[in-house]
Amino acid sequence: MQKFTTLTGVAAPLPMINIDTDMIIPKQYLKTIKRTGLGAGLFSELRYNADGSENPDFVLNQPAYKNAEILVAGDNFGCGSSREHAPWALLDKGIRCVISTSFADIFYNNCFKNGILPIVVSPEDHAKLMDDAERGANARLTVDLAAQTISGPDGGTVTFEIDPFRKRCLLEGLDDIGLTMEKVDRISGFEQKLAADRPWA
Repeated sequence: MQKFTTLTGVAAPLPMINIDTDMIIPKQYLKTIKRTGLGAGLFSELRYNADGSENPDFVLNQPAYKNAEILVAGDNFGCGSSREHAPWALLDKGIRCVISTSFADIFYNNCFKNGILPIVVSPEDHAKLMDDAERGANARLTVDLAAQTISGPDGGTVTFEIDPFRKRCLLEGLDDIGLTMEKVDRISGFEQKLAADRPWA
C-alpha cells in the first residue's frame, strides 16, 4: 500500500450530504475484483449525461478540479452498502484524502485499508475548508498526517484527530497483509514448533 505522509493538491468541493457507495461507484462496475480501472466509473451518474458525454456542471469535470487529489464532501459520506470498490474507485481517480464532518463506519475503515486518509472535522472547520475548495485553480490544501494538520491557501491551519494505529499504518504504508508480514518471524517460529511437536499434522 502506498504511504501517506504529506499531500498538497487541489481540493474539490462536493457539498452534497449522504453520498452513498452506490453513488460513488454504481453497481454495474462491481463485476471486477481488480482495484484498477474503476476511476472511470467514479460518480458516473453525476459525471456523465445519458449519452455518455461529460456533465460540465459536475465538479470533477470542471478544468480546475479534473486532477483533484482531495475531496471536501458533505456529511455522512460513504453511507449505504459496504462495497470496497468505493475507495478503490476514489484512489484510481487519484483522490487520496476525503474530508467531511462524518463518514459511514465501513467506508471509513475501508479507506484506511486502501491508502486513503478520511478526515473528520468540525462543522466550523468544514465550512472553512469548503470555502477554500471552492476557489477553483487556487483550491490547494496541504494535508500533513504526521502533524495532523490541514493548511489552506491563505495559510490558515486546521487540526484533526486520528487513531494512532491507523495513523501509523498510513504513514508506513501497511495494509492487513503488510501488518501480517511484520510478524513473519513469529509465524515461521510457530510453524516450526508445531511441526516439531506434531509431526503427524
